[in-house]
Amino acid sequence: MNAILPGFLTGLSLIIAIGAQNAFVLRQGLTRKYIIPVVLICALSDALLITLGTAGLGALIQAIPLLLEILRWLGVGYLAWFGISAVRKVLTKDSLHVSEGSAVSLKKTVLMTLGFTFLNPHVYLDTVILVGGLANQFGDSKWFFALGAVCSSFIWFFSLGFTASKMVVLMAKPLFWKILDTSIAAVMFSLAINLAFGELN
Repeated sequence: MNAILPGFLTGLSLIIAIGAQNAFVLRQGLTRKYIIPVVLICALSDALLITLGTAGLGALIQAIPLLLEILRWLGVGYLAWFGISAVRKVLTKDSLHVSEGSAVSLKKTVLMTLGFTFLNPHVYLDTVILVGGLANQFGDSKWFFALGAVCSSFIWFFSLGFTASKMVVLMAKPLFWKILDTSIAAVMFSLAINLAFGELN
């Protein structure tokens, strides 16, 4: 427990901030479409990256700064594209209903989820380098620290996805979708700008 609890709290503190991935999971949960595949991909991806970081991949990533730079600009483009898509939803009246989510295929949803997960260089800084580095400070208990961080990811993503799906009353109102997609667009554009001009450290 001396390693699991710090790992859990560390993972939760890193993941709970509203970012591109969380905004996407929230919207997917609200549309009640492919919730299980989306939250599983997010949680399992975190588990994979945390495991790799604990095993020592963080040192390799830090030794190849070009890799993070490539991911930075791929992430900027992807976030900007999704921000534009959110703005288009706001301006297109027909896309402001729950049924809009059914038009997106499972394959496209999976690819979008993977994009928000692996095209964000901060996910490598947070899960692989930071969490992995902290885990290794616990010596023989490092895998218990990693387990705590993995558990926080599963609890967070499943809670976010399935809690959002219960908001039926709000989902029936087009104004709600306008506000939601406007907020998502603002998050995506701000993250893209921060990613483009911020320091990756």
